[in-house]
Amino acid sequence: MTQATSRTSDTKLSQFRVKGEIPVPLLIGRLTLAAVPILLLFAWRSLDRGLTGSATVLIIFAALLSLNGIIYLASHNCTLQRRGFITVITVLFTYLAVNAVEDGSAIIWLFAYPPIIFYISEARVGVIACAGGLAAVTLLFSPLGDMAFNSPYSTSFRLTMLAVLVFEMSTCYVLDQSRRRSKLGLLKLAAEFEYAAKHDALTGLANRREAHEQLEAEYQRYLRNGRPFSVMLMDIDLFKSVNDNYGHHVGDQTIIMVAHTLQEQSRKVDTLSRWGGEEYLALLPETDTADAIQTAHRIRQKIASTPVNADGHSINATISIGVASIQGSESIDRLLQRADEALYRAKTLGRNQVCDFRGH
Repeated sequence: MTQATSRTSDTKLSQFRVKGEIPVPLLIGRLTLAAVPILLLFAWRSLDRGLTGSATVLIIFAALLSLNGIIYLASHNCTLQRRGFITVITVLFTYLAVNAVEDGSAIIWLFAYPPIIFYISEARVGVIACAGGLAAVTLLFSPLGDMAFNSPYSTSFRLTMLAVLVFEMSTCYVLDQSRRRSKLGLLKLAAEFEYAAKHDALTGLANRREAHEQLEAEYQRYLRNGRPFSVMLMDIDLFKSVNDNYGHHVGDQTIIMVAHTLQEQSRKVDTLSRWGGEEYLALLPETDTADAIQTAHRIRQKIASTPVNADGHSINATISIGVASIQGSESIDRLLQRADEALYRAKTLGRNQVCDFRGH
C-alpha cells in the first residue's frame, strides 16, 4: 500500500463510524475529563509531601489538557484537538518516567499510551509514536540514562517494563490493523450496497428509484432558478419478438447495448436510468425541447446502426423516444405523463421515431 493510499484510507476511516463506536473527539473529551482530576489528585499528593515543583508541573499539564478541550469546544477543529492531546500526553508521560513521579510508580501510566495513540490517530502516527516512546524508555533505562537522570528503577523492573511494553505495543498494533481492515471492509460493503440500491444490476444505469430522486432534485432546482429541463422516455421496439426469436440472453445484450449507447451519446450531467424492462428514462438538465429532440435523434440513429450479435447473426434494434420539457408549475407526474404520451405516439407512427408531447 502506498503512502497516499494509506492516508486516503485513514481519512475514510475517520469519517466512517460503526454503530456504537465512540467518535474520536468525544473519546478525547472523555479522556480529558478523566485525566484532569487524576492529575490534580497526584498534584495534591505531591504538595502534601512537600514536592512543590512536581505539583506545579502536574497542575500545568491538567491546565493544558483543559485548555485543549476548551479550544475544541470553541473551534470544533478535530485535527487541532487530536494533535494537542497527543502532544500534551506525550510530554506528560515523558515527565512521569524521567522524574520518577510517585517514587517511580507513575511510569506504569505508559501502558495507557499505545492503545490511546493507535485509536485516536492514523496507524502511521501510532507506529512512529510508539517506536519513539520505546526508544526513549530504553534510553532512560540504559547506563546513559542513569548518568543523565539517576533513575531509581531496579534492573528486574526495567527488563520487565521493557518486555511488557514491547508486548503491549505489538498487540495494540496488530489489533489496530485488524480493526482498520474490518472498518475498510465495512466501508467497501456499504459503498457496494449504496451502489446496488441506486443502480440497475444489468446495465449499470440508475434504477427507477434513483431516477425519481434525481428528477425531484432537478425539479426543485427548476423551481428556484427557472432553468428548464427535459426528459426522454425510450422503449426498445418489438422487444418481445427479440426474446421470442433469439432468446433472453440476446434480449439482455440488446438492453445492455442501448444502455451503453445512451452513456456514449449523453453528457455527464445527464441522469440515465433503466425505467422498466426495456424502457429507459434520461433526465437532461438545462435542456429545452429543441435540444432534447436533437439529442434523441442522435441516440436513435446510433442505436439503429449498432448491431447486436445473436449466435453468429447480427440483428438491429431500434427505439422509440418520447420527449417532454418542463412547463410552468406542472408536476413531475404530469411531465412524465406527457413524455409517455409522446412515446406512445412515436410507437403508433411506426416506431423508430422521436416525438415530443405535441407529436412533432
